[in-house]
Amino acid sequence: MSKKQSEASGETRGVTIDQRLIEEGTAQLTSEIRVLEAWLEELQASDDGDAEVIAARKSYSDMLRSRKEMLSTLAKQAKVQTV
Repeated sequence: MSKKQSEASGETRGVTIDQRLIEEGTAQLTSEIRVLEAWLEELQASDDGDAEVIAARKSYSDMLRSRKEMLSTLAKQAKVQTV
């Protein structure tokens, strides 16, 4: 397959993702983001001095940032494949 054919078929750096997988991944990440945001909201009402609350808040914030980065990367991949 030539480079132009590869680009036309949606392959980028040798990686393609089935559209169905992109949709499922997007739905899963969106769901996880909602849950993490809800947990963080609950923690906002908790004791700020509690070490467990502080640790949980940091952990959930890190997970939320990671999920948002993955969702952004997946959206970019989906866009590249549709071009």
